[in-house]
Amino acid sequence: MAQTAQLKTFVTIENEAQRIFMLQRAACQREPYPAYEVRLELLGKVEKILIENTDAIADAINTDYGCRSKVETRILEVFGCVDALRDSKKKLRKWMKPQRRRVAMLYATGKNQVIPQPKGVVGIVSPWNYPLFLAVCPLANAIAAGNRCMIKLAANSSALCALLAQKFNEQISQDSVAILPGVKARDFSTLPFDHLCFTGSANAGREVMHSAADNLTPVTLELGGKSPTVICDDFDLETAAERLLFGKFINAGQTCLAPDYVFVPEAKRDQFVAAAQRIVRQRYPDPADGSYTSLIDGKAYTRIRAAMEDARSRGATVMPLLEGASCDDTMRRITPQLILDPNEEMIVMQEEIFGPLLPVKTYKTLDEVIDYINSKDRPLGLYFFSNDERVKEKILYNTISGGVTINNCVYHVTQHDMPFGGIGASGMGHYHGYEGFLEFSKLRSVFTQPKISALHLLYPPYTKFHSRMYELMIRFVR
Repeated sequence: MAQTAQLKTFVTIENEAQRIFMLQRAACQREPYPAYEVRLELLGKVEKILIENTDAIADAINTDYGCRSKVETRILEVFGCVDALRDSKKKLRKWMKPQRRRVAMLYATGKNQVIPQPKGVVGIVSPWNYPLFLAVCPLANAIAAGNRCMIKLAANSSALCALLAQKFNEQISQDSVAILPGVKARDFSTLPFDHLCFTGSANAGREVMHSAADNLTPVTLELGGKSPTVICDDFDLETAAERLLFGKFINAGQTCLAPDYVFVPEAKRDQFVAAAQRIVRQRYPDPADGSYTSLIDGKAYTRIRAAMEDARSRGATVMPLLEGASCDDTMRRITPQLILDPNEEMIVMQEEIFGPLLPVKTYKTLDEVIDYINSKDRPLGLYFFSNDERVKEKILYNTISGGVTINNCVYHVTQHDMPFGGIGASGMGHYHGYEGFLEFSKLRSVFTQPKISALHLLYPPYTKFHSRMYELMIRFVR
């Protein structure tokens, strides 16, 4: 009986996803190019939902985590989403305008233009670590581009998903935007979307891309990886530590862009450790007061504890930055830790940490830092602290990463006028700002044949005249 009930639920959920997909596909056929006013109104409705339900959203995410700072949710997620929506609303009219393009001399009396047109039905898969921000930011771009959107949140975001599904259904027709509770990623990603945006792990990204390939669905993948941080010798160490540790330990390190490890000048390691202890103790005097986030589930908690023990067993010093117990099994809380003297055999140097552990590596020359970074997969983010323009240029133009923040960490993701995305193992494609609008648009090239034209001179049958025409074209066309 139980198995039959589960099968019926699965079939219902799967059929619901297919039903909504067909509903949105039909809407695309009825209105393939939504007007500016339609898109603007829809962006406004999403913004209104977030603002009116901010407290409920913070409560839902807190429920999903067990303990997630509501202040962090409001600032990092709700505000970030509203900022993205307002940026799209402000620039939408300009983005939608057809672009005039130069006409080649041979066709000089013709007209060229590029029209950004909606791709159709867009699927968005959001992870659990920033479930709202990583769903709504691509949604803002997709709506601005005139698409219909289906959103699948992570299983660990069930409370938030139920809340958003209810609120969106009350305000927005499902043929425009739909949030689907209970749908599995593998079932969602096999739908024949016109574009699919996925944020999550590299392994899951490979599966999603494989599923999308069967439908020739273009994908945007935001994956993460081990984002390095470099504190250069010329920069004030205390200031660098203050900024780095905020980016590292917000959301208990469960951030795809979090600094994964830090390079510190060899002579300044002890100074950095002392600064880290002082700063973290000031910020989290009582981790149980709700300002410090729990790990998302038992699997994540066990994984981080195992990584700590692995580092310790392989010769590293695991240094707690707070006094008292480092681990709370009940709340799945692990306090901030430094990993000193890490080596390449350790899990923390092989895998993305995604937790409150910060390996500290030392260096003598900048060249060895650059060589090390370039020997690894290309990261989603790269951070370095320096006021020396020559040093900045050397690091920028001798490394490759999805994005860069100089003299701070993570903040390039909050700049909505710049594209955000990875490269190689950290992802492909991008969203945010105008580039995000383009990501979810088909740039349709349109050439208009003029009334008066000499193109008929190219028609066959071919003669010596055509050969002379060719010579003139080669000589004079620029």
